Amino acid sequence: MDDKDARSPHVSAMSDPLYTTDILRLAADIPHLGLLDRADFSVTKVSPICGSRVKASVRLSGHTVAHYGQEVRACALGQASAAIVGQHVIGQRLDVFPSLLAAMQAFLKGDGPHPQGEWSQTHIFAPAQQHKARHASILLPYQALADIAVQAAQTQMAQ
Repeated sequence: MDDKDARSPHVSAMSDPLYTTDILRLAADIPHLGLLDRADFSVTKVSPICGSRVKASVRLSGHTVAHYGQEVRACALGQASAAIVGQHVIGQRLDVFPSLLAAMQAFLKGDGPHPQGEWSQTHIFAPAQQHKARHASILLPYQALADIAVQAAQTQMAQ
């Protein structure tokens, strides 16, 4: 048995090319942890594939995210994705999030480029394109924001 075979599965997983230094660095520093006490909207998203979970809550100023909170129970990929969202969500208009989710889905499928502008850091998920089972965890924070946008639009229509 060589040294590679003697490693624990945990060590092998962490040396996986999916878990780059950038991914691990982001996963270790997720902004806006903790849900908001007086949120305008909240949502919980769970991956049926891996059980990763993201809870997100927002307070709005008009149609713009003024405050954001999140709880993240996910692999390093999901945590890194939540970190990117946490870095850029404040000040974003709600109507951005459905198209951002669609862009992330297309990117992970290999059907389009990674999102641009302030979301360009999402390029770090390119190695995950070949691993469909990892897409669900990466997409959770984007799905949560898209769902919040839908909830807000439905609430506005009902008023």
